[in-house]
Amino acid sequence: MKEYQKFIVIVAVFLAAYFIPFDSPQISTAIIEAFHLLQEYAREHVLFCLIPAFFIAGAIANFVSQGAVIKYFGSGASRIVAYSVASVSGTILAVCSCTVLPLFSGIYRRGAGIGPAVAFLYSGPAINILAIVLTARVLGWELGIARAVGAIIFAIVIGLLMAFFYRKDDKERLTSQMAGMDEDMTESRNPLQNILFFLTLVLILIFATWGKPTEPVGFYNAIYTIKWPVVIVLLAALALILVRWFKGEERKEWVNTTWDFAKQILPLLFAGVLVAGLLMGRPGTDAGLIPVRYIEALVGGNSLQANLVASVVGAFMYFATLTEIPILQGLLGAGMGKGPALALLLAGPALSLPNMLVIRSVIGTRKTIVFVSLVVVMATITGMIFGSIGI
Repeated sequence: MKEYQKFIVIVAVFLAAYFIPFDSPQISTAIIEAFHLLQEYAREHVLFCLIPAFFIAGAIANFVSQGAVIKYFGSGASRIVAYSVASVSGTILAVCSCTVLPLFSGIYRRGAGIGPAVAFLYSGPAINILAIVLTARVLGWELGIARAVGAIIFAIVIGLLMAFFYRKDDKERLTSQMAGMDEDMTESRNPLQNILFFLTLVLILIFATWGKPTEPVGFYNAIYTIKWPVVIVLLAALALILVRWFKGEERKEWVNTTWDFAKQILPLLFAGVLVAGLLMGRPGTDAGLIPVRYIEALVGGNSLQANLVASVVGAFMYFATLTEIPILQGLLGAGMGKGPALALLLAGPALSLPNMLVIRSVIGTRKTIVFVSLVVVMATITGMIFGSIGI
């Protein structure tokens, strides 16, 4: 941080401490609500979502061949392969908009093009198969299908547009990375061993983040009942893999890289969660600085305003995995139109204020603004079309 930036931070903190009316019930309640959201985030996402994701990102940075990433996801890679894989990745990874960030950062820094990387960034939380099924069952099959189809199309289109807008930057970045390509730590293992290593890491993330279904029976509930025994077995398998197939120096580098990701991402996430909680409160509450009744009044019908407000609110609000569904159920009951509901479903789970802060640190301010704008604009237009169809 530069000196003038430090000065601005000091002045901002001073002015906030001097002028904010902390004795106001609305202000004090919103501040407490912000820390409640942070506590909820820490309890539900850091240990079982973010930490496994950090270790996967660290493994990508150390043990995935940089040449392979550039070959299959670089700016010169086959678009069919790159975007097909990236756009449906969320059907496997049941992650939220924050948990996907270390994975996105890992593949982007390893040489993935901005297009496939952004497609993966959007699809990871947006195409969660459990969320799609639950949307169809709770909010109706039409919203469930529209969400699934829309999310896949969004991932591909937004990725292609980002690749087109920043094709020159991508080419320069790829050239620079190829010139300084490091030696990959894969010589001591065969491809099958590397696949089993990454598969174990991914399965740990999937099972550790498996949420409790709304119904006490069925496939998803059966998986939920055995999730922790499975995680324990997978951790034991991972320990054996690390001891048998990895050198001590490799393990050390992996931990160091994982820690680098955590240092970069966690402070921004925590700050973003606090701000999101301050402004809007926890999902399902009305304790933030922006009252829920104002949002409800603005998202009725199928006007441009209703769809735009739903997209913007969804983009900035933090949704834990699956929490968007009961929130939308309440908003639909309060008069929200189906078009704005779809707009929120397409913008909300894939974005959040904490998510944006981290994306900015990875790809820069301008690209982040373009990415967020594309999501909001496309969600708004899609919501209006869906609402006008009247399914």
